[in-house]
Amino acid sequence: MTDEQTIRSFLALDPPEEILREIGQVQNRLQKLIHGDLRWVRPESIHLTLKFFGDISGNAVANISAVAEKAAAAVEPFELAIGGAGVFPDMNRPRIIWLGMNGDVARLVTFQKELERALQEIGFPREERPFRPHLTLGRIKSPKGLIGLAEALEKRETYTAGRFVASGLGLFQSDLTPRGAVYTRLAGYPFAGQEGA
Repeated sequence: MTDEQTIRSFLALDPPEEILREIGQVQNRLQKLIHGDLRWVRPESIHLTLKFFGDISGNAVANISAVAEKAAAAVEPFELAIGGAGVFPDMNRPRIIWLGMNGDVARLVTFQKELERALQEIGFPREERPFRPHLTLGRIKSPKGLIGLAEALEKRETYTAGRFVASGLGLFQSDLTPRGAVYTRLAGYPFAGQEGA
């Protein structure tokens, strides 16, 4: 890749396959209840974004990798539980349907803040919005004619997708296609004591 080329990229935790299968089952339940102008994220594309960069150059990838590798090596693996559905920004203007996080969320938030601080030091602006750990299940194109959302989310605590140990961080490339974004893992950065991420 030459320096003139840019890639759309982000750092994220990606849940293991068995958790993604469980998330797919949650999506299937929600799809039966919610109808309207919305697009569901393919389960294999679901991840927990810690930092979105947008378009970056080849040089920036190397700098991000150095920071991410160091940050990941300084943190022990932590356990996360997936569960509890909701919407962003709120029920009056729903845009994103998500699954929430439980477990070692305090450690996850601390890690994300450290990562954000280290990336700011090499020139990436800090995200203004507070970090709210979630997995995006679907994107609502228009709330007009949306049926069943409130009723579906009344059962929010019943939507669970298991627990997993986050053992590392990944750098991903995002390519926008007519069928939605396609993600390619560019690199992995293992947490302390882990072989690969």
